[in-house]
Amino acid sequence: MRLLAKSLVTMIRLYQLALSPYFGQQCRFSPTCSQYTIDAINKHGAFAGLAYGVRRIGKCHPWHPGGHDPVP
Repeated sequence: MRLLAKSLVTMIRLYQLALSPYFGQQCRFSPTCSQYTIDAINKHGAFAGLAYGVRRIGKCHPWHPGGHDPVP
């Protein structure tokens, strides 16, 4: 299962390096959603960490204030 976590983190890092720079500073949260998901995967494992990341991305809309939101 650790292999799955490492694979997910690698895919997110590739996104951070290849695609994220083209979107600019759009994130309303600190840390960014991609970094939050990496931290959640490292802390809670692949499945729970990915669930935290999906929930966080679900909060990304104009009516949510954003701000500092650390991994629980």
